[in-house]
Amino acid sequence: MDRREFLSAAAAVALAQGMPRQAAGATLKPMALGLLIAPFGAPEQKIRQVHELGFDNCFLSLDKYLGNLTPALAKQFKEWLDKYEVTATTVEVVGPQPLKWNFLQGPATIGLVPRATRAARIDALKQASDFAHMLGIGQVQSHCGFIPENPDDVLYPETVEAIKQVAAHCKANGQWFLMETGQETPTTSARVLRDAGMDNLGIGLDTANVILYGKANPVDTAEILGKHVRAIHAKDGLWPTDPSQLGQEVLIGTGKVDFKKVFSILKQAGYTGAVTIERETSGPGQIEDVKKEKAYLENVLREVMSA
Repeated sequence: MDRREFLSAAAAVALAQGMPRQAAGATLKPMALGLLIAPFGAPEQKIRQVHELGFDNCFLSLDKYLGNLTPALAKQFKEWLDKYEVTATTVEVVGPQPLKWNFLQGPATIGLVPRATRAARIDALKQASDFAHMLGIGQVQSHCGFIPENPDDVLYPETVEAIKQVAAHCKANGQWFLMETGQETPTTSARVLRDAGMDNLGIGLDTANVILYGKANPVDTAEILGKHVRAIHAKDGLWPTDPSQLGQEVLIGTGKVDFKKVFSILKQAGYTGAVTIERETSGPGQIEDVKKEKAYLENVLREVMSA
């Protein structure tokens, strides 16, 4: 049994015994910086790039592999991760389509809330969980959608039940299921955590999304949900000014996220997982941005961790 298989087996035993789980990538140093990658087309190159940029961990966005998350693909990914000494902390899928990332069509197309795509999304997340299990990855994350703030809305209990189905599948694989912040208020997320009642259900905190969707300040979100946070997307953004469109994602350090306060709150709450940089651009400019963001966050984290 290699290290990844051992960690996966140990996680499953811990959940079965009702024991608290360590954060994914527990062999990493607390709040280790990582990078979100969508390893399509040239997956080995993407994983090698994580290593070359000085990261020891990554977060895998796998939507374009849906329908092909096979043991053969898992074997390839494991070989590449081991070759470049990169730990994959979490996998995520948000599909299948349609997905409209705005305020007009978003509520009817994103996450587990819309009835038309709910069954397909549940199936996709189960596929992702099984694939992650083959790799020994202990966390599966997704946007659950514009969850109604009104618990009497008929879609609210339906969505909670869908989240429970996914979480139960992940639990059988020794994993956490994480609801990524964004479309719902942090209070609504806290209500879902309570009402679902699953001990392997947590939060993936995207520091910018709560701003981009106009739902909350990330500092307040960390205070409300801090003890439930199991993964972080480090991202910066500006509040929406067009009521039809999300706010703008910007280079870390130039937006509205107070990273020092957010990280300090999460450290106090006991968070020891990775801090994953997500830069939603493409091309050579993305790499240069990631380098700048890595240097910026290293300085912030050095100050927070030494306090």
